[in-house]
Amino acid sequence: MYRGKKIIGIIPARGGSKGIPRKNIKNIHGKPLIAWTIETALASEYLDEVIVSTDSSEIKEVAEKLGARVPFLRPDKLAEDTSTSMDVLLHALDYMKNKEGKEFDLLMMLEPTSPLREVKDIDSSIESLVNHKSARSIAGVSFVEGASPDFVVTLDNGLMRSKSNFVVKRRQDIDDYYFYEGTIYASYVADLQERKNFYHQDALGYIVPKWKSFEIDDMVDFSIIEHLLIQREKGLLE
Repeated sequence: MYRGKKIIGIIPARGGSKGIPRKNIKNIHGKPLIAWTIETALASEYLDEVIVSTDSSEIKEVAEKLGARVPFLRPDKLAEDTSTSMDVLLHALDYMKNKEGKEFDLLMMLEPTSPLREVKDIDSSIESLVNHKSARSIAGVSFVEGASPDFVVTLDNGLMRSKSNFVVKRRQDIDDYYFYEGTIYASYVADLQERKNFYHQDALGYIVPKWKSFEIDDMVDFSIIEHLLIQREKGLLE
């Protein structure tokens, strides 16, 4: 709880994964992937409850051994390739309200594919959201470097087309742009249920450094993040 707001952390963890089989429980730097997110969430000062939403009994067993609650196995219709994270979150909120009589002011989604997330990211983002006068959600963003719109082109029948009309600018002369990344998503529950989106005009951006913005989608990402976890353990990343 923070400033009287009751907060739930939801970790969505589907059993099926095309890119990396059994990805959420695959060992990375000595732990199942999902362990990094569960342990960080449980260490938060502000999350009143941490639950895992999964369709997999195997993931359920691993998550419960790590200390997370898995109060249900989600329906098959919410475990397909076309299922959305928003559907999963709303289902979890409905379950907690209707089956356990628990309601929350804020929800934080913590995806296992961002294991570089730290406790301070969870707690600082909650503080930023609750203390802001008008924001209704907050989501992780990271600084766009070489892929700035001023440095990219489209191809038209093989010919380059430039948004900047081929004017080559110095890096220090371009506007700062940020891309959506997966470390943090949080919202007031009522707004999430109405808008069904973390991204809107009332959303804060929680800035994370480049190294922390990596997400696991394939084995290349997996190898990069495992190396970053080792580097962080050595105190080489801040």
